[in-house]
Amino acid sequence: MSYDDIVAVFMTTPATPIASPAVPSTPARRLRDALEPIATQGWWSRQAAERVTALGLRFFDGYVWGRAASLGEPASSVVAATFGVFEPAMIGAVYEQGRAAASRSDVLEARATGAAESLAAMASADEATAIAEPLLTALAGVDGMGRPLFSALRELPLPSSAHGRLWRAAELVREHRGDGHLAAAVAAGYDMFTLNVLTELWLGFGLGEYSGTRGLDADRLAAVMADLEQRGLAAGGVLTEIGREARELLEQQTDASQVHLVAALGDEIERITADAEVIAQRILDAGAFPTDPRKRAGG
Repeated sequence: MSYDDIVAVFMTTPATPIASPAVPSTPARRLRDALEPIATQGWWSRQAAERVTALGLRFFDGYVWGRAASLGEPASSVVAATFGVFEPAMIGAVYEQGRAAASRSDVLEARATGAAESLAAMASADEATAIAEPLLTALAGVDGMGRPLFSALRELPLPSSAHGRLWRAAELVREHRGDGHLAAAVAAGYDMFTLNVLTELWLGFGLGEYSGTRGLDADRLAAVMADLEQRGLAAGGVLTEIGREARELLEQQTDASQVHLVAALGDEIERITADAEVIAQRILDAGAFPTDPRKRAGG
């Protein structure tokens, strides 16, 4: 699949507009959503995607190996555990394929260079610095306990350019929240299959529309739905009120996992979020991020 194919599938505005999902408006969640298009320029931007493709990687290989590379070269089971929301055999095979095609240093460099180049077209150096530097200062001081992807990413050398630092800061916030979200899901007793279905229904996707891209087949989806219906969390292919409350409780617990980061940012969090949203909208307008608002909310 070429980058132009990716654009056709994900970045083309549909004839019928897709409604934005109703997600919480807490400071932590709003920061995460504002930074999502920035953080993901390491794979959604043309500059990064084409650099990764030049290494012999397909788009999804580049996403998996590029994101896992911060961990070093772990076993595929470790990648499945830290990513959390992909069917383990599928994500493991893609990871091994990517690792065989390109070196760790090359894929890290391709992502970093491409993301910085993309963001340089979206924001001035001053705009990038105004967001990146307070985020990086706050992120340097938060505890990494139980946060493997965040902690591994934080150990990589910081890019030197303002736009590279903006990308890294946004990516760190993304991984910080992602690690916390998985911890909250484990504490709530959800496995990756149930978590996927709860999230896709909560965001307004049809059953399998989103989780199917993460390796859940029809039999697995049917089993998860049967379990959710038996527990009163879903009925008729949608979440019940109890199911929605359960998923929103998980969101609250994810917010709680970021309380120290939010406190470290203090009053600056509102200004950073607003500034990041301006750049995020430029990225969307440039066609460098998916147009589906459910995809932005889901990651």
